[in-house]
Amino acid sequence: MECKNQQSRQSRPQKYECLLFDVDDTLYPLTSGLSKQCTKNIEEYMVQQLGIEKDGVAEMNQFLYRNYGTSMAGLKAIGYEFDNDHYHSFVHGRLPYHNLKRDPVLRSLLLSLPIRKVIFSNADDVHVAKVLNRLGLEGCFDRVICFETLNSSDDGSESDSKSSTGDVDVDNDTPPPLPATPILCKPSPNAFESALKIANIDPKRTLFFDDSIRNIKTGKSIGLHTVLVGSSNRGNGVDYALESIHNIREALPELWEVDEKMKNRRLSGKIALETSIVMA
Repeated sequence: MECKNQQSRQSRPQKYECLLFDVDDTLYPLTSGLSKQCTKNIEEYMVQQLGIEKDGVAEMNQFLYRNYGTSMAGLKAIGYEFDNDHYHSFVHGRLPYHNLKRDPVLRSLLLSLPIRKVIFSNADDVHVAKVLNRLGLEGCFDRVICFETLNSSDDGSESDSKSSTGDVDVDNDTPPPLPATPILCKPSPNAFESALKIANIDPKRTLFFDDSIRNIKTGKSIGLHTVLVGSSNRGNGVDYALESIHNIREALPELWEVDEKMKNRRLSGKIALETSIVMA
């Protein structure tokens, strides 16, 4: 009976088959200063490249980020036209990447995880590659889902996340819906659904790591298991909360159980083989 129960435990499928990671302020701490500088660069772009009045640019940027997920998505929604690559080059090209240091501890943790690992970021591919390179995390992930992955259409078609622009009841005090954005990005549910489809990910068997509570809540709503990084507060939609990504092993030791079981099986098989040889 004991042997049968042990076999049943060993044959039980692992709970997670994929780990989905955000990049900025998730794989490295907020204190690096990249996010603060990124905000400054966006506001400078809005003033210098789009001609927006400097006095109201900070408030406008916050409004767009809050309502659209990224400032870029918001700017596109309200009618500003600009080249995506030029925007990313201006905003990310002057970030203090030198503040990011190689992280051998995180690299070791990621490489020791016997589960598929995928990046899911709103940033462009050049920025993601630079961050992973600076952190020394090249080769730690099986796939990268980024801005280009979700917005690769060349025909200018908009995403399915458009807000309704139908007739508004003038007798209703409810404000009209915000204009749609052609950019697909977190925390839009459509961005998550597209990413999962592209990477062939089952949300029910995936653990999602992000520093944004908005992204975490959307992830939870579509069935992902969630880990909020950078905070110890578990709010609605948060399954686990980590002060730092380095705490992943202490908080989620079960992620390594599959690897431990495989090692135990190999050891048991080796012992059994040696025993049979001795007995023979």
